[in-house]
Amino acid sequence: MFRLRRPRSPVHALRRGAAVVIAAVAVVLALRPAAPESGARAAPSTVPVVVAAADLPPGATLTARSLRVARFPAELVPEGTAASVAQLTGRRLAAGVRAGEPVSDVRMLGAGLTAQLSAGQVAAPVRLADLAVSRLVRAGDRVDVLASTPDAARAEVVASGALVLATSPGARPDPAADGDGGLLLLAVDGSTATRLAAASASATLSVTLSPP
Repeated sequence: MFRLRRPRSPVHALRRGAAVVIAAVAVVLALRPAAPESGARAAPSTVPVVVAAADLPPGATLTARSLRVARFPAELVPEGTAASVAQLTGRRLAAGVRAGEPVSDVRMLGAGLTAQLSAGQVAAPVRLADLAVSRLVRAGDRVDVLASTPDAARAEVVASGALVLATSPGARPDPAADGDGGLLLLAVDGSTATRLAAASASATLSVTLSPP
């Protein structure tokens, strides 16, 4: 015995067709490559900057192996930096530089150091008697300079809170081989520089570190 099926209504057929279309559209959208965001920010422009290829100590002479070129966003590049290694090759560091740090003029012996002097200040060299002490001092430290003579009961403070502009290497195994050992370059006023010069001729100089 045959059973006759009731014909489906047009509304049901329409719903089923719409569901098939929606499923097909979803598949197409899922497979389509994502379009770039309209609001995406463009990559910032960069410029070449010479940086230290490794940690470099004070007094190091810069070479092609100790430097490399990195790219920095233009607005983050410090003043006084170089764009090529050749510009800095042969220069000597006045202060230590960390690996990856831009090498600027204030880190090197030369005119960049005097830019750190305030009005009325001069750069005065001071040679310490104790090389071990001088190796503890770094550019940027502030020191009190003490002068002592054999017949004095106590040391005299001849400079207070002086900014260290540069230090000599003073780290070779044989200190006698390093003519610059124990030498500091300090930012002081003119009268203090005169006292330091007089003390260095007749007394033994040492330093203590002052708070920054």
